[in-house]
This record gives sequence, C-alpha cells and structure tokens, in this order.
Amino acid sequence: MPVSKRVTLQDIADRLGYSKNTISLALRNSPQIPQGTKEKIQRAASKLGYRPNAIVSRLMAELRSSQKSKFQAKLALLNANDDPNAFTSHPTIPIYVEGCHRRANQLGYSFDSFWIQDTAMTAKRLIQIFKTRNIKGLVVVGLMGGNQLPSRLNSLWESFPVVVTGVRTRNPTLSFACVDHHMLTLRAVERLIALGYKRPALVLDDSIDLLVERRFSAGFKTGQVRLEDQNRIPPFLKHKQAKADPRIFKSWILDSKPDVVLTLYNSVSTWIQELGWQIPEDIGFAQLERRPESPQFAGMDQHNDIAGEAAVDMVISQIHNNESGIPKLPRATLIGATWTESKSILSPLTEVPAAKPSA
Repeated sequence: MPVSKRVTLQDIADRLGYSKNTISLALRNSPQIPQGTKEKIQRAASKLGYRPNAIVSRLMAELRSSQKSKFQAKLALLNANDDPNAFTSHPTIPIYVEGCHRRANQLGYSFDSFWIQDTAMTAKRLIQIFKTRNIKGLVVVGLMGGNQLPSRLNSLWESFPVVVTGVRTRNPTLSFACVDHHMLTLRAVERLIALGYKRPALVLDDSIDLLVERRFSAGFKTGQVRLEDQNRIPPFLKHKQAKADPRIFKSWILDSKPDVVLTLYNSVSTWIQELGWQIPEDIGFAQLERRPESPQFAGMDQHNDIAGEAAVDMVISQIHNNESGIPKLPRATLIGATWTESKSILSPLTEVPAAKPSA
C-alpha cells in the first residue's frame, strides 16, 4: 500500500500563494497575521490534512522563546485610577501592570505610562503625544471607582486600538480582559460547600459589586442554589459603612450566623477576631482575591497578571487588523480563577463551627 505524502508548510504556501513564513505564523495564531488571513490559512491547512510535526514544533517553540523579540512599536499603558501612583501602590493594579509589561516585552513592544485622571491632560494633547511617540495602541488599567471612562477623552478612544483590563466599561463600551467574576465566586461557593460548610456568607461593598455589574453577588447566589433555603444568607454589601461603624457588621454576623465568610478584604478577618471568634475553628474565612502578602487565607487566585497579558494580545491583534475606535461588538476575554487551600479553612470540615462571640 503506498504511503501518503505528508502535507508540508510549503505545500500550503504553494496552494494559497503565501510565503512559507506567513503560513507558519498563521498556523501558530500569531497576532502579526490579520485575523481573516489566519482563518483562511487554517481552514485550508485542515482541508489539506496538514498535521504539524510535534517534535519540530516543540523545538521551534523553545528556540523562539530563547530569542529576544524584535522591537515592534510602543503602546500606552493608561492609569485610570484616581491615584496617580496606583501602578505601584495599589494592592491589585500592579499585578495587571506586571502582566502587561511581561507580554509586551515578549512580543517586542514597550509601554509608556500616562495618568488619564489628570484633568489638565486633554484628549487632543494625548493624541498628539501618542502620534509623536509612535504609540500604536492603548491598554487601560485601574478602573476601581466606576466602570465609565472620562467623557472628555472620547475622541481618544475613537483614534486608537484600545482594550481595558479588570472591568467592563460603559459609555464607551470597549473590548476588555478580566477575570470571570461570576464564575470565580460560584466556584468558591461550590468549593466551600464541598468541604462541608452549610452557611457561607459573602461580605463586600456595594460599590465593588456594582463595578462588576453584580457578577460577584450573582455568582454567590447561583452557588447558594445547592443549599437548603434556611441556609441561604443574603450578601452583606455594607463594608464601607461597617468600617465607619463596626456595630453594623457585628449585628449582621450575629443575626446571620455564617459558618464561613467569603470576601475581598483582609480587614474582615480582623473584625471577626475582634468578636472573639477563632479562624478557622469557629468560622472559616476565604478570599475572592488571594494576595501574596496574605498566604494564610484560602480562596481564589484571580491571575490578574494573565488578564494583563490577554489585554496586550487583544490590542496587538487590533493593531495588526487595522482596528480602532469604539467597537460595535466589543470582545471579551475572561480569565479563569483557581482555588487554593490554606489554614483559614478546615479541609475537610469535620463539624459545623459553633462560634459564640461576645455580646
């Protein structure tokens, strides 16, 4: 029986009229190739029966990763936070920034940073600076106080490829990359229930839940469907008020009697301990966003650096596809979160905590 000839990159190149290098880049889904061209080449390769050589592919990947990327162009990293120093001082934002820089460097790009909450910086001035510096695309990082960008900069979003990290924006609605807030909360609740907890509680501030369009509380409520009706504790969304008046939190937790608390804030663990409760013996404690400085807390790793990487991939794809302006159909990249065990959770739970805080 004759052996069928293996389809090569050159065969595909000859068939489609592209160079062998273009075929190779397209099959590796490189952002250097326009999306339409990539799809055309990938369809043709599949139809021709092309199969990559696994050994050669691995060796080439290792070779490429060991080589320094050729400089392509500059990007702008826009600090949308109220704090001009948020890229270094905020507990979360520097993680996005780290991912953005890492991915840009891998692809041969570099960043210039700008604080866009400076009202003295107009859209016209920024556009002029970006064009002078040969900045080709924009990544927005740091929205925390709301999901709307300054309206005075609308002409900026119309002039460049732009992607937002961390949250979805409105007015304008731009393409974005962020953790899947709904799914991460749902997975956390499911994990706590699997460990034996019966009355999980969510502690947040309403402004944060609103920032992500209620996806935190929605994921929590979806997870509560697995619980008995009497064990479904409504979310506590008064973190700011409780900081000003601790009696608000104390009254709520005594009335609700949760056996585990799920939150974003380390401060909540302090409030619990000030009531005389021990973590995890009296009550479990888990984070919706684990941070390196608090490894003692179990919870979800959001991988916000990967969201930063994804935002860079998206904006470079826009650049190569000559896309700019506010999109009619914004694209979203959602990053999965992972659960990490730690000593703030009994694993597995052997008995329901029966805390008796002081009055």
